[in-house]
Amino acid sequence: MADITLVGAGLVGALEALYLSRLGLKVDVYERRSDIRKAKLYEGRSINLALSDRGWAALEEVGLAEEVRKIAIPMYKRTMHSSEGQLSYQAYGKESQAIYSVSRGKLNLLLIEAADSAQNTRFFFEHRCEAVDLQSKTLKFSNPQNQEISHNYQRLIGSDGAFSAIRQALMFQDRFNFQQFYIEHGYKELTIPPAPDGGFLMEKETLHIWPRGSFMLIALPNPDATFTCTLFFPFEGPVSFEQLKTEQQIRDFFNQTFPDVVPLIPDLVEQYQRNPSSSLVTVRCKPWNYKDEVLVLGDAAHAIVPFYGQGMNAGFEDCRLLHHMLNQRKHQWEGLFPAYAEWRQPDGVAISELALRNFIEMRDRTADPSFLLQKKIEARFAERHPNKWLPLYSMVTFSHTPYSEALAKGEAQEAIMQNIMQLPDIENRWDSPEIEHAILQQLPS
Repeated sequence: MADITLVGAGLVGALEALYLSRLGLKVDVYERRSDIRKAKLYEGRSINLALSDRGWAALEEVGLAEEVRKIAIPMYKRTMHSSEGQLSYQAYGKESQAIYSVSRGKLNLLLIEAADSAQNTRFFFEHRCEAVDLQSKTLKFSNPQNQEISHNYQRLIGSDGAFSAIRQALMFQDRFNFQQFYIEHGYKELTIPPAPDGGFLMEKETLHIWPRGSFMLIALPNPDATFTCTLFFPFEGPVSFEQLKTEQQIRDFFNQTFPDVVPLIPDLVEQYQRNPSSSLVTVRCKPWNYKDEVLVLGDAAHAIVPFYGQGMNAGFEDCRLLHHMLNQRKHQWEGLFPAYAEWRQPDGVAISELALRNFIEMRDRTADPSFLLQKKIEARFAERHPNKWLPLYSMVTFSHTPYSEALAKGEAQEAIMQNIMQLPDIENRWDSPEIEHAILQQLPS
């Protein structure tokens, strides 16, 4: 019998399998999808992800960072596109700091290959988890032939995504709290092709945003010189997926709302009508464990909307911190799952809240001159007083500050900045000693 059974071989499950394999444990990994190494699902259109410091830290620990850098593109700033085609910019952090655009499929492939190279790890693809018996510690799977397969586990980790079968089993336990909700927006992917000469049609090392108030379009670069675009758009309402159906409606909307995008996508209407509109769910639950026997990680524990670019990074950090705690306990597993779940769960709630708030910032405030000035003031103050101020985005993206601590500090900093932005003639005095002193006065001693 395996020492650890994993259900879910996505990004988080494959990384966790790799961590476990390095400990010499016998690991069995079950995945409902087919093996992407054989199906080659990673070739072709793929949802892009924003890899940042928390994710890189885990990849460094398992020795895959350099391989991933070969397929990742740094994005040092946001580029905002106005309705008139004017561009404005906002750096993500300090001059050398970037988030990285990376293909979900290709990254998943690297992680599976690395984990599967260990002789003590076995992958079972096309195994859908149908039932979990927590009392007998038994899993039941079905395969494409509708055969029923049973598996007994010693310890079980569920990394099987937002609609986790493992979490569903925990939901029937006494005093298990669960919340699931959808935002009114969904998303649809579009692809900007390379230029005729094979180059990029837009600036490469940046995340492009077309903020339009109640909705937005973003674009991330790919190594093949394409851009993966995502339209975040209401499902219903006067301006929504529901209302954009015909070729003429689609053309009129994009010509009016994203005029600089239209010439970049020759088959825009065809892509729009062909590609699905998908929903965005948030999941919160507590506890993340059942006794000392079952634990959920990643989206299975804390599915979030993608607007902070932290879904994968948070899941990778789950794995890294779990193994740090295991190391602190000298590799004694007894009591690990309850202790880890109690300690980490507040951070899952915090990053889900931060992600929801950042949607409003990206779609509404990135086009607001007052907001851009506020960010400029914060960046300058942080540069002069790095021990007193780290902007919220940097705390989340370029540090390992616990998400719950970052949320609390960010709220305190936002209150200070709202006071500063009300000062007379702030547009002309923003970089003056008086403004710097006013911020210092409001900081706790």
